[in-house]
Amino acid sequence: MNTSWYEQELVKEFKTVIAHSFPQVEELLKHCHVKLIESYWGRPRVHFLPYFTIYCPDNLIADVKAKISILREVAEYAGLVEVVCLNATHLLRDPMSKIKQTDPRLWLELQWLATQKQEHLL
Repeated sequence: MNTSWYEQELVKEFKTVIAHSFPQVEELLKHCHVKLIESYWGRPRVHFLPYFTIYCPDNLIADVKAKISILREVAEYAGLVEVVCLNATHLLRDPMSKIKQTDPRLWLELQWLATQKQEHLL
């Protein structure tokens, strides 16, 4: 599944604003995977509700969630609805997860995140 230009640009803008305004949060995001989720609501699928999902390794999820208000503020600035943090390590261990089949590239990225040895940053 190819990422769209729109998705790439919004993620890039989000990370740039974080880097310039909140360097401590940027340090956390260096060890996470940020993805734009394009969600549709209603019939016909006309209500477009994009939001960021931040996939974090187990040892950083609490630190990232502690900064959720900053992340949501920046997402709102970019015109998005929400920011959601998910534990990448738990997703990979979930026997009901279909990520490997539906998005193999994301699955590989999450595998890499979960296996990295990071120090507790904050």
